[in-house]
Amino acid sequence: MPSQKSAANKPRIVMNGLAFGESPRWHDGRLWLCNWGTGEIIAVDAEGNSEVVLTVPAALPYSIDWLPDGRLLVVSGREGLLLRREPDGTLVTHADLRPLSKSPWNEIVVDGRGNIYVNGGGPAPAPGEHFGPGTIVLITPDGTIRQVAENIAFANGMAVTPDNKTLIVAESHANRLTAFDIGGDGGLANRRVWADLGNGFPDGISLDAEGAVWYADVPNRHCVRVREGGEVLQTIVVDRGCFACMLGGPDGKTLFIVAAEWRGFEHMISDARTGQVLSVEAPAPGAGWPSYISGRR
Repeated sequence: MPSQKSAANKPRIVMNGLAFGESPRWHDGRLWLCNWGTGEIIAVDAEGNSEVVLTVPAALPYSIDWLPDGRLLVVSGREGLLLRREPDGTLVTHADLRPLSKSPWNEIVVDGRGNIYVNGGGPAPAPGEHFGPGTIVLITPDGTIRQVAENIAFANGMAVTPDNKTLIVAESHANRLTAFDIGGDGGLANRRVWADLGNGFPDGISLDAEGAVWYADVPNRHCVRVREGGEVLQTIVVDRGCFACMLGGPDGKTLFIVAAEWRGFEHMISDARTGQVLSVEAPAPGAGWPSYISGRR
């Protein structure tokens, strides 16, 4: 099936003036996101009304999700810490990832059972490279920390299916989405290619109720909806790099895209504020984890 491109798929601008939006999550009726380079975590509604919810001691990378009890988790990537916001607003250390790796950590997803998956870390990059092979670590509800996958080619967005049985991760530098079976203890097994994306470079991802995955792509400046096996169902083209996407809105059928002009890793922290939040109607609502359902977390 050819990808669908039409004027009806033209996204609208929800918010301008971000540095680099990342790790978008639909939570409590608003889109939450990390504004990389500023330390801000921002919540914005569908009309573009925004609020800086908190500022964290991290420039980039950092990412967010929620525990089942509603407490916010923040991966402070370069510091190697998983932080937790308590009900009084204070930030405390939920897990220390530094013994596992000194390399920066990147994305997070919390499944429906409270298992926390964080990716990145891994061995130090080779000379001249920005990233080494990535890993995935698991933090269980009892606080146990262990590595559950390795040799991820630039680990990026992650999603867990609604039955808590499959984890999908974007391997940006391998041009693919990779799946793992999730065991009863939260461990990962049966690694396989979920979708070969050809010349696609998947960054953030979002899973929908029809079992398809939306992935954001920085160099190709679009978001793509794919089925398992790699069939392209829909493509949303924008005028700048797409860093991540998340299904949300009242019915879960709004695809939110965080995009910005890309000038290379060495220019990520700058005074440029080309970051945007965009939105477009999607054919199916969000599903699985990160969850879009308002009030669940």
